[in-house]
Amino acid sequence: MKYLALTALIALSACTGKPSFNDPALSDRQLDLEHYFEGEQIAYGQFQDILGTVRRSFVVTLDGVWDGERLRLVEDFVYEDGSTEQRIWTLRKTGPITENQTWEGTAPGVIATAFGQEQGDRFNWRYEIDLPVPSADGPTETLRVQFDDWMWLQSDDRLLNIAYVKRFGFDIGQVVISFEKQ
Repeated sequence: MKYLALTALIALSACTGKPSFNDPALSDRQLDLEHYFEGEQIAYGQFQDILGTVRRSFVVTLDGVWDGERLRLVEDFVYEDGSTEQRIWTLRKTGPITENQTWEGTAPGVIATAFGQEQGDRFNWRYEIDLPVPSADGPTETLRVQFDDWMWLQSDDRLLNIAYVKRFGFDIGQVVISFEKQ
């Protein structure tokens, strides 16, 4: 019975709706990724599993530098248990400047290249990463997961990010982050 319930839950999780660029825009704002992330920011976030249980929360400070070609984004995470992590992204525009601007990026731990697209007030960022995850009974483990991040510009100084997380093709949870320019 326990396995039947778990199988049903996994099947249902595959049917959950996700954002799309076909969805109507929430505003007439235009996200300009390189300028939004330039400078210092602070963000607050949490990861919750597919059952809705919050597993980790964190604060992240960000420092972005746009040199006209590349956006370098340094993210310093501090988790509720006091552990820390740093991720340094290097992003660059890959397509002609249009309403649907494309991006690619790399960071340590990210498998191959991350790909993104800007459209109106939104940005979608997809990548696979070896993510360090603390173990309840000892050292940190590394899990390979796929992120499907959706970001919406809510005001000139606020951006909401919901990242859908998968492992082996199945939804395992989501990360919700609110970014604020300093």
